[in-house]
Amino acid sequence: MTATSDSWGRAEPLDALSVRQVLSLERVLAGEPEVVAGATQLDRPVRWVHVAEAADVGVMLSGGEMVLTTGVLLAGDEGKQTEYVRSLHRAEAAAVVLGLGRAFPAPPDAMRRAAERCGLPMVVLHRPFPFAELTEEVQSRLVRRKFAAVSLSESVRTALTRLITAGAPLQRLLDEVARHSGCPVVVTNLAHRVLATAGERPAVDDVLRDWERIARQAGGSEGDGWIRAELGGRGEQWGRITLCGYRGDGAGGRLLADRAAEALVLHRMLGGGSASSWEEQSAQGLLTDLVSGAVPARQLLPRARAAGLPVNRRTFLPLVVREGDPARLDRTLRLLGLPGLVADLGDGATAVLLSLARDQDADALAAHFAARLRGGADEPRPVVAAAGPRTAWDDVPAGLREARHVAEAVADSAAALDLPPVVRLRDVHLRGLVRLLRDDPHVQSFAERELDGLLRAGDDDLLSVLRTYLATGRNKSRTAQLHHVSRPALYRRLEAIRARLGVDLDDFEQAASVHIALLAHDAQQGGTAPAQSHGNTEPPGKTTVKHGSSRA
Repeated sequence: MTATSDSWGRAEPLDALSVRQVLSLERVLAGEPEVVAGATQLDRPVRWVHVAEAADVGVMLSGGEMVLTTGVLLAGDEGKQTEYVRSLHRAEAAAVVLGLGRAFPAPPDAMRRAAERCGLPMVVLHRPFPFAELTEEVQSRLVRRKFAAVSLSESVRTALTRLITAGAPLQRLLDEVARHSGCPVVVTNLAHRVLATAGERPAVDDVLRDWERIARQAGGSEGDGWIRAELGGRGEQWGRITLCGYRGDGAGGRLLADRAAEALVLHRMLGGGSASSWEEQSAQGLLTDLVSGAVPARQLLPRARAAGLPVNRRTFLPLVVREGDPARLDRTLRLLGLPGLVADLGDGATAVLLSLARDQDADALAAHFAARLRGGADEPRPVVAAAGPRTAWDDVPAGLREARHVAEAVADSAAALDLPPVVRLRDVHLRGLVRLLRDDPHVQSFAERELDGLLRAGDDDLLSVLRTYLATGRNKSRTAQLHHVSRPALYRRLEAIRARLGVDLDDFEQAASVHIALLAHDAQQGGTAPAQSHGNTEPPGKTTVKHGSSRA
């Protein structure tokens, strides 16, 4: 399991300050420091501060030290001065600080030139300065820094481990990381496609607005707070997590990214999903927000772009597929080379949002997509419901809701095989209208009032007969056949229905009223026409109530 972090700039060790940070300390500023060489190397990490007057100080160092000296043993010998700087360079010292005074009233040219050639920061202090104060200040800061970073690391590790143990989803883990980091958190695959995000929504949207360009940048300036950690295991990397604009201590940020990466890798290993399943969750969250309308479409545009959906000068085709496997739908899109997002909406419905070039035929591609979903002769054919193409992103939510409405209107239809390959609003007729209005209190009250005599008695058998009778266009012979009863027995049941409802089913207007009430009742209950259990009737979406008397 790997989780290796790096800053998008120069990295510094956990227990280090940079030369620049040391020089900005108040006590150091009192000595009037001046950088006379190696000014481009001030971001080097300082692991320790060492006071040394020995000419061969290099042999005493292990790297990363800021060496303080008065140069008293180097005065008057330019060769020693040059070799002194070279030995510091060979020992990988962070910087050399020379206190001006009796030994060197001004910066020695030999040391300055040698430091510049070696790229070693050389700083001179123009005012007398107690070196002990500087070492005390830096060492205490380093210790506090290391302790704070380790404390943060353990706190985050404990919190994330507790969540993983409790079976928390990926989003919950990322929310915890964002809470500790105080900045947007983004998880991507190796192609920089966003799989998941966390943090305050406006800040996340700002980051995602131009994500691909930002993510592909080779680096950034030190201190910009962009810290990432690789995700992978068994020698294979499959993603990364990025803290975007972390404002805390850099060492703590890297530890936080490392702990987050370790938790995500563990989450995946323990069955919390794969990179592909995280991609599915990202698409599901985006499409669910679009369908619900809880978030304005324009605010979701950065997420769509970061998820890899082309959005500039495109035609969007909203689809909802019933009884279609989301994984199969996604594979079909990839096979056809159609860019789009797939998300399980629950209750057997899957949303598909296609992004097409303006010159592509949306209707033809939808039909081609539906044709590729057809299985064998014995397999149920998924119902593909479509809304009209949308050229404006702001119109996509309404399109998805329309497609979902159409899919619901033909849900569990006994005559699904008679539907066109791609079902649209014009294909669902009265059933679609009733479904659309099913949550209206007036429609609910109408259905209850019209069917009260049967609903109050709880006579499901008579309700089933009524449903079949109306679905067959009031064909008594067909109704008796589907319910396996004799004609006289059916007449008795129809008479009981007329008596309980107080209606004349031979009257077109009264029969139509009962039919609409029954469709509304079924839509509100999410029920299925019992006629399905008896054999095929006319398609519910095409049911007609004929004028005149009942057919014999």
